[in-house]
Amino acid sequence: MNPDPSLFSSEKYRREHLPTWKDIIFTRREFLERTGMGFGAMSLASIFGLNFGGTVQAATEAGKVLGPLAPKKAPLPAKAKAVIHIFAEGGPSHVDTWDPKPELAKYADKTLPGMDGLAFPSPFKFEKKGKSGVEVSEVFPHLADVIDEMAVIRSLWTDIPAHEVAQRFMHTGSLQIPKPSMGSWVVYGLGTENQNMPGFITIGGKPEWRQASFLPGVYQGCNVNYSMNMKLDEVLLNISNQFTPMDRQRRQLDLVHQLNEMHEKLLQKDVQLEARIQSFELAFKMQTEATDAFDISKEPEEIKAMYGITGGGGGGGGGKKAGANPSDMGAKLLVARRLVERGVRFVQIQHGGWDTHANVEQAIPRQAGGMDQPAAALIKDLKQRGLLDSTLIIWGGEFGRTVVRDRNGNATPGRDHNGRAMVAWMAGGGVKGGMTYGATDEFGGRAAENKVHIHDLHATILALLGFDHKKLTYRYNGRDFRFTDNFGNVVKDVIA
Repeated sequence: MNPDPSLFSSEKYRREHLPTWKDIIFTRREFLERTGMGFGAMSLASIFGLNFGGTVQAATEAGKVLGPLAPKKAPLPAKAKAVIHIFAEGGPSHVDTWDPKPELAKYADKTLPGMDGLAFPSPFKFEKKGKSGVEVSEVFPHLADVIDEMAVIRSLWTDIPAHEVAQRFMHTGSLQIPKPSMGSWVVYGLGTENQNMPGFITIGGKPEWRQASFLPGVYQGCNVNYSMNMKLDEVLLNISNQFTPMDRQRRQLDLVHQLNEMHEKLLQKDVQLEARIQSFELAFKMQTEATDAFDISKEPEEIKAMYGITGGGGGGGGGKKAGANPSDMGAKLLVARRLVERGVRFVQIQHGGWDTHANVEQAIPRQAGGMDQPAAALIKDLKQRGLLDSTLIIWGGEFGRTVVRDRNGNATPGRDHNGRAMVAWMAGGGVKGGMTYGATDEFGGRAAENKVHIHDLHATILALLGFDHKKLTYRYNGRDFRFTDNFGNVVKDVIA
């Protein structure tokens, strides 16, 4: 390789690209070749986000080629522009959180009609809260204060109540076949506002929850193993280069792009290689902005206190309301707000521990306390910043729980898996606040009124983002794939 520094000088490139007589004088055959072949290039415009009519979808510098993550306008009127998904891994008990069933108390420790096992009433009280009067469990004293911003779906159900399968279904819309995750579909459809950050970031969770599958690798979720007490240089590993300055890194990446173009022309396009190069490119850009997004020390003390990060910030006032210190979850949700504020399109936060086969009376307040204050703070914080209307917040797990005692926890009773009745709530992003939708039967055993399948939930989320879920497609192996497959109906009653 020639080490001559002039090879990289801007003067050399300027000289090489000065117009010559050859550029304006050519034969008829050359003219037809240049103009005819140009139509093929024009067909690639939509792939790269270009609009030759002069109305570029994203504000960029003149002449700059837009990549696959460039922000795109939703095809339909959109309510939400970004999503924060709080995933309650393990399957929260709906009758102990958001679906009160007083009828269960009448059958305590007795057999329920048409069911096996002994009835297990919720040990927690429900009270009407807010102007809307929605009933909220005592384990959520902070969320009760913002219930008028929330829509609680009480009639959700899924197909198979097994953790791995149900989690895959919630995140990818598929029970078996590996398919792109919800965040990957959203970023594929909308791009992202910040080209120096990943469009899809997960804080914890399994790789399957953030997979791009057959979508281009650039839509894969970027996982960050963040916790409140981690040092910033440990949160995002290997994005800062201690040995090579930024300008030289830029030249190295440009060379890699050129070599990849040569490889594509002479041999074939390698999707995995291209995805790896895109990840290098994104890591280079992240050096300037990513670390700052995770630095919550820059937040005012009153904001950190609101999220329960300082001053101990418990999850309740004592007794059954008392929960675990929510500091770490508070830090994660504060980071989620900072990411959305910086233009990240989809943020997912894992909040596990809801698999309560035993000891419901202690386990539920502990888990609820870990997210109650932070989630309420997130809603308040986004609202006071004018971001709640454009940010959709989703909370829920992979399935619900039984209304009878789990046989494995007779001494300290718990609940088994139940796919026929589960609950989720949404806030912001065009959702009607202060409402419940649907209902389970009198005991909470299964969804009975205005049933909402997982495909219906997914279709509704896409509708809030401005998509017809049947038309957001990606062609792979000769067929058009959709997040909702060929199913799902939008729950219009929860949309403002």
